[in-house]
Amino acid sequence: MLRLENISKIYPTGEVLKDVNWEVKTGDRIGLVGVNGAGKSTQLKIIQGEVEPTTGKIIRPNELHISALNQEFEVDPRRTVREEFWTVFKKANKIQHELNEIPEQMESADPDQLEKLIHKLDKKQRQFEALDGYGLEARIEKILPEMGFEIDAGDRLVSSYSGGWQMRMGLGKVLLQSPDILLLDEPTNHLDLETIEWLETYLKGLTIPMVIVSHDREFLDRLCTSIVETERGVSTTYLGNYSTYLTQKAEGQAAQLSTFERQQKELAKQQTFVDKFRASATRSTQAKSREKQLAKVERVEAPVNDLRGLQFQFQPAPRSGREVVTIADLTLTYGDKILFLGAGLEIERGDRIAFVGPNGAGKSTLLRLITGSEAPDDGTVRMGDHNVLPGYFEQNQAEALDLSKTVIGTIHDEVPDWKNEEVRTLLGRFLFSGDSAFKKVESLSGGEKARLALAKMLLRPANLLILDEPTNHLDIPAKEMLETALKNYDGTALIVSHDRYFVSQVANKIVEIREGELRLYRGDYRYYLDKIEEEKERARLEKIEAEKAVKTATRRAKDREKQAEKRKAKAT
Repeated sequence: MLRLENISKIYPTGEVLKDVNWEVKTGDRIGLVGVNGAGKSTQLKIIQGEVEPTTGKIIRPNELHISALNQEFEVDPRRTVREEFWTVFKKANKIQHELNEIPEQMESADPDQLEKLIHKLDKKQRQFEALDGYGLEARIEKILPEMGFEIDAGDRLVSSYSGGWQMRMGLGKVLLQSPDILLLDEPTNHLDLETIEWLETYLKGLTIPMVIVSHDREFLDRLCTSIVETERGVSTTYLGNYSTYLTQKAEGQAAQLSTFERQQKELAKQQTFVDKFRASATRSTQAKSREKQLAKVERVEAPVNDLRGLQFQFQPAPRSGREVVTIADLTLTYGDKILFLGAGLEIERGDRIAFVGPNGAGKSTLLRLITGSEAPDDGTVRMGDHNVLPGYFEQNQAEALDLSKTVIGTIHDEVPDWKNEEVRTLLGRFLFSGDSAFKKVESLSGGEKARLALAKMLLRPANLLILDEPTNHLDIPAKEMLETALKNYDGTALIVSHDRYFVSQVANKIVEIREGELRLYRGDYRYYLDKIEEEKERARLEKIEAEKAVKTATRRAKDREKQAEKRKAKAT
């Protein structure tokens, strides 16, 4: 269907892609992975024709239609949902608007103008029908419920919906274009767990081949049929999902390392013979022959396993008391919305709690209540009395960092007594080397700001880490390093994250925000999911029993009525 052959891409700043070869076939759901800057988005742009490769070619049928769902969903908050879907069909949409305007113009038109407007109306209707306008209208009405919208949702404004629902609009608009291949660039960014799970289920039901760029490992695991990794500009294809890719890559590296070491041992042995007998009167001919053979040997390369990644650990901090945070009778409302109603929670030393719940449930608000940057309407949110030292990682890095400073200046201001070399070493561990250390914060990408904020956090010992979406904008290797650091951290951590894999790796307790309450599950993420399934099953059985009870009560009532009627009839 589509194939990338020997693709390279060189920018003035350097080579991004060197040797990229992979293909998309019918039924494929390909996960495109690699560290930030590996060229994943560049490959999507090359596929779409937005960027020309330096060398190589894209092999594809002439009529192949490719559509993309980008990281930022292009929707207009002033339109209704139905109007937003109509924007996909530009010509038909323009004519439909004109058709809606003509009847209004006819109301105030004089006889001459009226006749012209009648002719214009007839012409526009024929144009609309030629573009299958009424068929397009039917397709829009069909896609609305597919995306989960209620019957009357088409007339509501886009602005009345959350980011997750706007993502559904963006996906619906892409699907209305009837693509042969679907490109998805970080589709789960900023979505809550419920919406991510809906998206997974929906995409699994599609037969359209798709290419997915995502740092959400659970999403890649559940959806992908193959993984294409781009490392140092070279692509490698692995069949299976993300977990299978990790296993295959590790096995391949181990096999390559074993072959490399055996060859190096044999080459060293032969080189020793050559060096020993090169000047020998009796064996120099044999030595020269072996030297020629050595020169012809095709060398096995050592496996690529030294890619520079994020390396850090949290600074040790004084031990806190057992009670770290106490929440009692917490009540907080925003307008008519109740976030918390009499909620309570005890957070103890060593807890690594992940707070879960849909967008808008109050997860980030709860972290702000704990830090004291927001106050409850009623109840208390209190840190422990004994030696609690909090460190807060905010979700919006633009608000947490001084945009006017440089990267190196941001760190220097925190540790003015450090030597320049010490600061550069720290920044190097967070992938700010060379000239990038002197960039202004305002020019940094979202991922760079996240790394800088983490580096800044390292400089202050804390025994209570409060982390709001710490993995946003981080690539997979960076997430893995953060996971390792948190697992080795001996303090208390409170985490809000929509990254299910990350949560499953670091949390030892889960708190779900539901109906104004804080529901504690004393186990990891898998334990939480199992308990949720148990609750759903229990609720299902209770519903069945309730329905049975209603039917039984109804039947008994009817029996009593019949018996009463019989007695009445007998009495008369």
